[in-house]
Order: sequence, then C-alpha cells, then structure tokens
Amino acid sequence: MSSDDDSFDLAGCLERVRARDQIAAKELVDHLYPLVIRIIRTRRPRRVAEEDIAQDVFLKMFTRLEQYQGNVPFTHWVSRIAVTTCIDHLRAQQRRPEFRWADLSENEADVLDAVITNESDIGVGDALEARELVEKLLAQVKPEDRMVLQMLDLEQKSLAEISALTGWNTTLIKVRAFRARRKLQKLFEELKKKERT
Repeated sequence: MSSDDDSFDLAGCLERVRARDQIAAKELVDHLYPLVIRIIRTRRPRRVAEEDIAQDVFLKMFTRLEQYQGNVPFTHWVSRIAVTTCIDHLRAQQRRPEFRWADLSENEADVLDAVITNESDIGVGDALEARELVEKLLAQVKPEDRMVLQMLDLEQKSLAEISALTGWNTTLIKVRAFRARRKLQKLFEELKKKERT
C-alpha cells in the first residue's frame, strides 16, 4: 500500500459512512477503488465492463456494511465481496453447452494445431492468440473453478491468499483446481479429436 493509504483513517471514515456522511462514502470508495479494480481486472468475464462490476461491488459493500463485524481487516472483507461479485457475473454470463473448433479464430486454430502437431516454432506473436484460446477454454469451466485456476496458475497466489480472498478452505481450493484442470484437459482433448476428423 502507498504511504497515503497509511494515513487514511479507515475506522473514522467507516464511522462517518455509518452516520450517512456522503463525503465519507466517496472517500471510502476512492480509497478502496485501486484494490477493487485490480481484483476485477483479473477475474471479470470478457463481456462485462469492469466499471459495472465495480459499481456492484461498492453497492454490495454499502448495503452490507452493517454485517461487517471487524473479525477480518476491512480490505479483506471488501476483497471477498469483489471476488464473489466476479463469480456471480461469470455465472450469469451465458455459456455455450459445447465448445467447438468453429468457435476458434483462424489464428487460435493455428496455435492449437501447432500444439497438437508438437511444432515448437510457435511465434512470439502467437502468444496473444494462445492466451485467448486459454481464456475460451477457461470460460467452459464453472466460475468458481475458473477463479481458482486463475489465482493459482496465472496469478501465482498461495492457497492461504486464495483462502483469504474467497473464504474457502485449502482442501476445497485444491479440489476445485484439480476438477478444473481435468475439465480443461478434457475440453482440449475434445478439440484435438474434432480437428482431426
């Protein structure tokens, strides 16, 4: 956190917000915005604007403020709201029941074809296509499982960090990650089979 975060009187601001002080509410949003938007940017569904999700997060925070007991730091509590809001948006996003070879762009198909044929000369320019392919495959798994994989594998978060953000125990996190990896592997194998036929 930056040095001005250290000087921010969170407890005093929360007290003023609970007393319906609109200026304090704006100060609280301004203080928490960098944290919330960072969480959203790494977890939001592709078709949902990050500002829309941020508004949902802050709306939930203010409507549930009386539920905050102080058992965890306030920023952890808000982080958990942000993560669950992203999961809710992922759930609401309509997914196709089946992911097909035809769903891939020409470049994504080329990248997948190179992986299938074990070509090692995938260019640096194909990295973006590979990432988009991974995103499309990830969109096919349950939102909670996708979130765990993103945090574990893409963001390199520890089990303890994920537990703090989600409220899930480490066993549940490991099970979700295992299940999601199996699902991704199955989807990838299905795509390979479809390409060969």
